[in-house]
Amino acid sequence: MVVLYKQGRMTYYESTETAKSMEASSKIAVEAVANVRTVASLGRENTFRDEYAKNLKPALDLAKRASHLRGLVFGLSRGIFNFVMAAAIYYGGTLIVNEEVEFQVVFQSAQALLMGSSGAAQAFAFAPNFQKGIQAAGRIITLLGRQSKIVDPVHPTANNFSGSGQASLQNVQFRYPTRPNIQVLKDFNLEIERGKTVALVGASGCGKSTVIQLLQRYYDPNEGIVAQDSLPLPKLKLVDVRKSIGFVQQEPILFDRTIGENIAYGSITNATMDSIIEAAQQANIHNFITSLPLGYDTNIGSKGTQLSGGQKQRVAIARALIRRPKMLLLDEATSALDTESEKVVQEALDAAKAGRTCVMIAHRLSTVRDANLICVVHDGQVAEMGTHAELFKLKGLYYNLNRVQYS
Repeated sequence: MVVLYKQGRMTYYESTETAKSMEASSKIAVEAVANVRTVASLGRENTFRDEYAKNLKPALDLAKRASHLRGLVFGLSRGIFNFVMAAAIYYGGTLIVNEEVEFQVVFQSAQALLMGSSGAAQAFAFAPNFQKGIQAAGRIITLLGRQSKIVDPVHPTANNFSGSGQASLQNVQFRYPTRPNIQVLKDFNLEIERGKTVALVGASGCGKSTVIQLLQRYYDPNEGIVAQDSLPLPKLKLVDVRKSIGFVQQEPILFDRTIGENIAYGSITNATMDSIIEAAQQANIHNFITSLPLGYDTNIGSKGTQLSGGQKQRVAIARALIRRPKMLLLDEATSALDTESEKVVQEALDAAKAGRTCVMIAHRLSTVRDANLICVVHDGQVAEMGTHAELFKLKGLYYNLNRVQYS
């Protein structure tokens, strides 16, 4: 029993630590495979191979120790089993010779002992699996027990709410949960009018992308109110908050499906082929799609690897437009493109913004000049606000950003 207990403790520890080791090594392998061209161009194949092996070594060492213990337990259990059987046969033979019992009784006793010992041996053999099951179940239970802090309200202010495109942030204070000591937004105030284009500009890390995430309620502010149509987002169902918003980011995330399926994923309801084509036309990608042999049934590969950057971005725009959003959020949607691709994508974005509220983050200031309102975000606050002409006259932060970019 002492050996069995020791084996159980060892198996539980081995399973836990092996899972950690396998997780770390798997991350390295997945990252290397997903970015195989970058790894090859840098000549870092051996580096990633060595890191992979290094992270697997703890699992290998634990497996060796566990194998030695399992061998000891197996040998001990078989030895005990054979010893008990030999002792029983010897004792039974002695009883038969002394005519104290009949052969049939000894035979039945030996059979019962054989079955019981076999069951005990199996219990020894399955003990490691039992401990592995406990360890695995513990991880699953922990995962299932996690509760998101962003949930639907028990009593929503409005059912089937559909935003008009108006939104606001009032006295918002925000820190990311993983960085509680860093104040990202400080008394942030912004009024987004329906049908207007609002541009957020500023240095990297000033809080622009955080505003986009708060508008979609990926987080709740620590203090202050984020609202649509004057209704605080926590008072609305999550699906209602997001169904009227279309989001296009700098590096679009596309799935290993057909072009048509990727566009259809943006639809709130089951998308028809007509609605997919309409969205593609609005995104200026329809002609390219129809030029392909399989058209909308063309598979684009993992993360859209079969498409260029501009083509991926226009598919993402079509995916955002198919839900007919009242508000369009653009997080540096053209900053990663070359000049030619940027021009085509910008034309698609200009068409998409027509008649919609648009909140855009831009690194290239030339793309925000026509915005109805430009907000310069500095140190987590709106430092300057106005049109391009108004801000240029101030010769403040916006003026300096332009001067640095075009100097």
